[in-house]
Amino acid sequence: MSTSTPTVDHFLAAADQAWRTAGIDRRDRTTLAADLRTELEAAAADGLDPAELLGTDPAEFARRIAEEAGLARNPPRYAQVLGVASGGALLSLLVGYVLVNALHQAFVAAFDLPRGVRVPVWLAAGVFYTGVAAVVVTGAVLAVRVALRDATRVRQTAARMALLLPPALAVAILGAAAFGWALDFPLTPLAIGTEAAIVLAAFLAATALARRWSVRAAG
Repeated sequence: MSTSTPTVDHFLAAADQAWRTAGIDRRDRTTLAADLRTELEAAAADGLDPAELLGTDPAEFARRIAEEAGLARNPPRYAQVLGVASGGALLSLLVGYVLVNALHQAFVAAFDLPRGVRVPVWLAAGVFYTGVAAVVVTGAVLAVRVALRDATRVRQTAARMALLLPPALAVAILGAAAFGWALDFPLTPLAIGTEAAIVLAAFLAATALARRWSVRAAG
């Protein structure tokens, strides 16, 4: 039975995806793919279908030969990155809240404006949310960089978090504000929870994207 090159390529693509998921680096994946292609093409020359060699689960076969080759696994560790980033953001918010309360009088004295000066609400809100977002981003990035310093490409992940989180949070805050405005800003648990969920979803999505970007760039 003859086997077409596209069929072999299909199995190799499935194997490469399994190796990527396992965190095998590009050089080792190239070596594994070359060896596997040689075996598949030899099997095809003997009239064998690749499925007869790889079995019903090419991905599992690929993982097995990587383990047999003794290649190190460097999993993306998405759950750890998201958990550490969230913890860092929450901790930074708590520390910021304590500091603001402790230094409240100093802030009032430093930024006390004449009575005739009125600050637009949109400007005050912008300054407030910008400050909160800056605290969140700083806490999340530092937590990932320090707590996961032994993880593969964590420095690149932290750098890309610093790049992606600010615009993601800005869009999410605007979305949450639009949601509240559409409902006349009700102070109900459901409304507040929905607004918080919008911001949290953007934070987690941007963090996951930063990690994926870093891991994929290595491959």
